[in-house]
Amino acid sequence: MAFDSLELVRLLIRLIREKKGEDLVVLDVRGRSSYTDFILIASARSARHVQGLADFLESETARLGIPPSGVEGLTQGHWVVMDYGDAVVHLFYEPVRQVYDLEGLWVEAPRIEPEDLQKEESLVRD
Repeated sequence: MAFDSLELVRLLIRLIREKKGEDLVVLDVRGRSSYTDFILIASARSARHVQGLADFLESETARLGIPPSGVEGLTQGHWVVMDYGDAVVHLFYEPVRQVYDLEGLWVEAPRIEPEDLQKEESLVRD
């Protein structure tokens, strides 16, 4: 099954929410990044929650034929990075997220409210 980048982001949002990922932020880095179109950042309540969330994302996306090309940080569970090509997911144990402040590094990238992804036309670029 083929997914375009917006469908992939929608799927990842749904899966993150299903496993109680918190404070989800979606950054649109199209034209600003050479390695991805979207960055998803979410928090979890503990390292174990981060690991469980990452395992769930990996297994569910693999089941759909779109496994991540790479997963880093799973052993410690403080910061897991999952590379889906058009989307990169960062799952943080909350205190670690504050330290690295990825949102601050990408302050100029437009933020997309996950709810707005239901309105695809709002994300189409000319």
